Amino acid sequence: MLTMYEYHTPVMLEECLEGLQIRPDGIYVDVTFGGGGHSRAILERLGKGGHLYSFDQDPDAEANAFGEGSGISNLDRFTFIRSNFRYLSNWMRYHGVKQIDGLLADLGVSSHHLDEPERGFAFRFDSPLDMRMNTRAGKTAADILAQAEESEISKILAIYGELKQAKRMASAIVKQRTQKPIATTGDLCEVLSPYINKKAEKKELAQAFQALRIEVNHEMQALEEMLLQATKLLAPDGRLVVMTYHSLEDRIVKNIIRSGHVDGHIEQDFYGRIIAPLKAVNNKVITARDEELESNPRSRSAKLRIATRNDDDKKKA
Repeated sequence: MLTMYEYHTPVMLEECLEGLQIRPDGIYVDVTFGGGGHSRAILERLGKGGHLYSFDQDPDAEANAFGEGSGISNLDRFTFIRSNFRYLSNWMRYHGVKQIDGLLADLGVSSHHLDEPERGFAFRFDSPLDMRMNTRAGKTAADILAQAEESEISKILAIYGELKQAKRMASAIVKQRTQKPIATTGDLCEVLSPYINKKAEKKELAQAFQALRIEVNHEMQALEEMLLQATKLLAPDGRLVVMTYHSLEDRIVKNIIRSGHVDGHIEQDFYGRIIAPLKAVNNKVITARDEELESNPRSRSAKLRIATRNDDDKKKA
């Protein structure tokens, strides 16, 4: 059994805890349990009456939560929920929780996923092209490449991977699958190779793999649904703390904090004041400190945004 720090090193741990402003008797949600680093730190700050609900759909994360060396204690104050965080409201209702004092989301793929060849998240291994966070259900990346229309594959690579050669890549994928299935990460890299800029090979391959991973796990849709639910669940002075790793995620989080809408649409009251359910705590994104950048490569692309419930909106009304 992996210990949680072997599984995944938490990014900007202290900044996240500071952003949550944890009260010992508060109710908190970590929607991305992963290796449990953030959850353990939250639990250490909870006292009698406090409770933490942690979500993760990955069986590996669940095993890590209760395995030897997990570091998770105070189990009477901890509930693990084996589910996608898009079902946040349903599960909170199930557990009788009407309001939460804080929610933490550390988005993207964990270091564990990238380091486990059989999961198919990384192009540095030749392994089955899976990429599912929840290995119990859903289509794999190989399934999508085998079944999706060429236009759909092109759209995935262009929007989620921001690849300039998306159309040509999609055409090559469709042509290749008529001759031989694209079943492994190596197969995919071989098909994409002619359309990859050799000077930026690792970056562009990472973008292609990111695009497929996002599609496989419906990450953007799940994020939108979770954030909209979280804004309704936050108690007065409750905190929303979200860490993103690419511009697509960050844009959604920024828009919802700014306007309450995924597309960033601004609504104003009679006096021209912006109507929004949340209020940004940090107008400028928080990034990792230099010492963390050196020790934890994943922190290099991390952006942290913190918001609180905008009770001024209720006063306006």
